[in-house]
Amino acid sequence: MKLMPSITTVVLAAFVAYAAAWYFNALEGNFSLLLFIATVVTGVYWLLERFIFLPGRAQAAALIESQAVARQEELTKMGITKTEVHQQEMAASKDAVLQQPWWLDWTAGLFPVICIVFLLRSFLFEPFKIPTGSMIPTLWVGDLILVNKFTYGVRLPVINKKIIDMNNPQRGDVMVFRYPPNPNVDYIKRVVGIPGDQVSYLNKELRINGELVKRTTLPEFFDETQTTYIPQFEEQLPGQAKPHKLLIYPGGSMGNTPMMQFPNFQNCNYSIEGVSCKVPAGHYFMMGDNRDNSQDSRFWGFVPEQNIVGKAFYVWMNFGNLRRIGSFH
Repeated sequence: MKLMPSITTVVLAAFVAYAAAWYFNALEGNFSLLLFIATVVTGVYWLLERFIFLPGRAQAAALIESQAVARQEELTKMGITKTEVHQQEMAASKDAVLQQPWWLDWTAGLFPVICIVFLLRSFLFEPFKIPTGSMIPTLWVGDLILVNKFTYGVRLPVINKKIIDMNNPQRGDVMVFRYPPNPNVDYIKRVVGIPGDQVSYLNKELRINGELVKRTTLPEFFDETQTTYIPQFEEQLPGQAKPHKLLIYPGGSMGNTPMMQFPNFQNCNYSIEGVSCKVPAGHYFMMGDNRDNSQDSRFWGFVPEQNIVGKAFYVWMNFGNLRRIGSFH
């Protein structure tokens, strides 16, 4: 018991140091793992408090009360009946003994909140922040979005292993996934090709299984970051319920140069015109809606099913533009 404050200080200091190093990019963090560890650690403290520390404090308080009663009886025998001061001292002593110490306030006291956040984030909805403009005009930099974690099945937290199968990603879904070259990083793109599809992006024209995906011209999009207008279009992928918007810059290079020899690289053919890939089983071909400013499957390959995090569906806040709040497709 006497060592617990020191142990707790070390544990809390380790969490703070880890979070600070992560914030300042001194190390590559894993928030899911950190939240899981926090849940386990605070849960252990909560159990110790529930079954050991709290009963111990209650027993000590009962001892104080029994001693006070015995003292009161002795004083009564001596003819002393006015013992308000002694009663107040006894009550103050009991309160001091029953009070939860600081090291339990910051561990066991936080367990219910941390546990709820962990469960909600792991199995229902997870928040993300859009850091780049690769999904403009659908998602803007600074958008805070919600991701449905159970649309594509229930997965175990941290290891991301699917335990309950549900729906498969469909063309047109905006999906968050673990970046294949570095699974500690989360990416968000649109599903363009599903297993078995032949996807080609040649001369800035998208074809799925040899069929041209037609585009409709929309009014130009004004990019506030570059203070320029960009051609904007609307396209609807095969099987997609609603069309989505995209940006395609005029002119420029038609080709896509791969960043690396990624798994199933042999399924892709690169040329000066662009790239054509056959999506292997259990994998997905992803592209950003900002087609000329998106590092996606054209450059680093396919997304395996085990890397899926969930389906993005709602912007819940953008502190720079409240009009961004709402659903998207």
